[in-house]
Amino acid sequence: MTDEARSNALHRRHRAVALWCAAVVVAMVGAAYASVPLYRLFCQVTGFDGTPRVATAPSTTVVDQTITIRFDANIAPGFAWHFAPAATSMRVKLGENALAFYRATNTSNRPLRGTATYNVLPEQAAVFFNKLECFCFQEQLLAPGETVEMPVSFFVDPQLASDKDAGKTTHITLSYTFFPVAPSKPGPAPGLADTPDASRPAAPTPVQRGGQSG
Repeated sequence: MTDEARSNALHRRHRAVALWCAAVVVAMVGAAYASVPLYRLFCQVTGFDGTPRVATAPSTTVVDQTITIRFDANIAPGFAWHFAPAATSMRVKLGENALAFYRATNTSNRPLRGTATYNVLPEQAAVFFNKLECFCFQEQLLAPGETVEMPVSFFVDPQLASDKDAGKTTHITLSYTFFPVAPSKPGPAPGLADTPDASRPAAPTPVQRGGQSG
């Protein structure tokens, strides 16, 4: 084989290796993007990483055992909202359909849109904490100085009582953190809440609008 032929063959091999490497990189990037909704769905179904389940129907069984639900509220740094639970805790029976409220105020002089992340502690109890409706299923838009009361409807699965890991749980903390959402591109005025994520229930979440502060 001549030197030129060997050089051409080596060049073809290098090009093939480069193409394979590029294909692997593209596949890895695609998998990374796909893993986000898959991971979210996995957490919602299993309660992994402190993510409560999303229920499709209210509880029909209530047992005579109570548990304390604590409510926690946080705001991302620099986000001009005030956000807090209407009550810091409540006692409910296992299987009881309950309703709690959080209150948010836009303390800025311009409309601000936010979205809430959430988790449940202790993590072993998350799989038993079921949300029926929640303000966290949708983005929320507040006008300057506006205050809203936002509901979360939930129940704790009675099977928690017989679980070997979570059965001795006496307190569950439901925690939310609101983050700002970038303004939408110019177009029709947005509604008070956008369409919920496809991985979440499409049921509307009522938000009680309060008066505006001075």
